[in-house]
Amino acid sequence: MPLALADQGQTVYINKINGKDDTRKFLTNLGFTVGSEVTVISELGGNMILKVKETRVALDKKMAQRIIVSQ
Repeated sequence: MPLALADQGQTVYINKINGKDDTRKFLTNLGFTVGSEVTVISELGGNMILKVKETRVALDKKMAQRIIVSQ
């Protein structure tokens, strides 16, 4: 499922990152890599606050749609 559909407080694992090379590189630089654990902290105004690799990151839901995760 896309990361944008994960519930607040849910911890998921990244399976795949879709998109163009620039998009995948941008997300990788933020710490979103295959196998990484991601926790949804909250959702504010169409943005998601996520915890990845001990860092909090804000992503818009459009970008979060490109990250495919599982529990």
